[in-house]
Amino acid sequence: MSGDFTVGDYLLTRLAELGIRHLFGVPGDYTMAFLDHVVAHDRIRWVGNANELNAAYAADGYARVRGAGALVTTYGVGELSAINGIAGAYAEYVPVIHIVGGPSTAARQSGVLLHHTLGDGDDRHFLRAHAEVTVAQAYLTAGNALAEIDRVLVTSRRERRPGYLLLPADVAATPAEPPDRPLSVPEPEASARVLERFTDAARTELAGAGTVGLLADFLVDRFGAQAEVAELVAAGQIPHATLSMGKGVLDESDPDFAGTYCGPASTKRVLAAVEQADLLLSVGVRFADSTTGPGHGTDPGRTIDVQPFATRIGDRLFAPLPMRDAVRALTALVAGSGRSWARPDLPPAPDTDRTGDPARGSTGGLRHAQLWPMVEEFLRPDDIVLAELGTALFGAQAMRLPTGTTFVGQPLWASIGYTLPATLGAQLAAPGRRAILLIGDGSALVTAQEIGTLLREGCAPIVLLVNNGRYAIENALHGGERSYNDIARWNWSSLPAAMGGSATTLRASTAAELRAALGRLADPAGPVLLEAVLPASDVPDVLRAATGSRAVVGGPDPAS
Repeated sequence: MSGDFTVGDYLLTRLAELGIRHLFGVPGDYTMAFLDHVVAHDRIRWVGNANELNAAYAADGYARVRGAGALVTTYGVGELSAINGIAGAYAEYVPVIHIVGGPSTAARQSGVLLHHTLGDGDDRHFLRAHAEVTVAQAYLTAGNALAEIDRVLVTSRRERRPGYLLLPADVAATPAEPPDRPLSVPEPEASARVLERFTDAARTELAGAGTVGLLADFLVDRFGAQAEVAELVAAGQIPHATLSMGKGVLDESDPDFAGTYCGPASTKRVLAAVEQADLLLSVGVRFADSTTGPGHGTDPGRTIDVQPFATRIGDRLFAPLPMRDAVRALTALVAGSGRSWARPDLPPAPDTDRTGDPARGSTGGLRHAQLWPMVEEFLRPDDIVLAELGTALFGAQAMRLPTGTTFVGQPLWASIGYTLPATLGAQLAAPGRRAILLIGDGSALVTAQEIGTLLREGCAPIVLLVNNGRYAIENALHGGERSYNDIARWNWSSLPAAMGGSATTLRASTAAELRAALGRLADPAGPVLLEAVLPASDVPDVLRAATGSRAVVGGPDPAS
């Protein structure tokens, strides 16, 4: 054996090879010996969170920016607190490694009832629970630990989904040999025969199309195909759009970018590019009620649907065919076709009034119609923008992002409060970039404890808090204002000091005040909390359009 090198050290070495430099979590007695090795590690730094759920959200945000993330919780109570965040990472294809410190082998064999257990002697209850929301799991032993660590990490990274490691305290301390070669994560390979068949079929579809559009979504980002899709768009000057989950995967400053597709609530320009094209190239798209409402208007019979490991054209499935190989084949066909497709009749992009809605008065109370255009103006290339599900995410859908912007949201799993801890992860993953959090006061109540961690870690996000005193999106979805959507009214400007830090705190209740506040914040010296005070009855135009005729998420149609 190599000195004091242990199984725990082996795990940390492998995490570092994945590019992980921060480990989130909450200490517990089953993890503390392992954490001694974490804090002594030369490439990974411990980040203690306010609770385990926030740690999972932080690791998720970290992974979306850096490619992989990890957290440590204690057995039972800790891991179950985090499992909601792990489920969100699973739903939205984020490779987060959940390391659970468990009781030692001797303690388990003693027959004594152990704390954090269900008292029945079965120590695999929570491993089985995690099997539903992780792509690979392992109960580590002294004999299997090294091979199982590699298997779980490779599978998680390849599939872009969470992995689970149950690490008993004694196993973590077991002597081990350092790895003799780097961790290899082989990318899936295309079958040459399948690629040829797909290329022939796609050539036929393109030849018969008078107009072509492209729709991209979040899986383009998760599986690293942004550059390939950008080349495809450029090869044919193809009008293109994204869904809200996939905002930022394409350059939204491109004149051929139509906007965000949100089903029947989309603008005419987006509908022309997506639904009215003779052939739609759909890359990494997963339709959900929270992104397109109860339905969408795309026709599978006129779509080439490219997914991470397979592509479908009509009723024909081409697999194995990794996304990047399929997109490269399409690019070659488009570039080598020797023809140009007629462009769809795209209405001009709306000329947003940046001074405020005259009908409502720019000197009156602030409205969403004024807020989001000003936020869009405030953004600059390479920002990280995090938008919480609710009025913030729907408002952000209409914004056109600058080149290089990373957009983080969670519309599919839709767990409120996610983006605040995710901002911690994103900032630590890319400390040189501005992080701008757009979140409602209702969502912020759920995970506000992590403001203290942000301040302690020296992060400097710009937090724009949409303060309307209630769960405003619930009002929009169900109609009317009901008491169960009321929330506690916090003094938000006092919160940073109460949590042991300091921040610039600003408050804007008119368009003029918001413009002045944003003008001060281009390069803040430290963290910023800006409250944008809006009426609870006001919602973004996209949400108003989506709920005007039917519910935007699952539930009864208001007309029924």
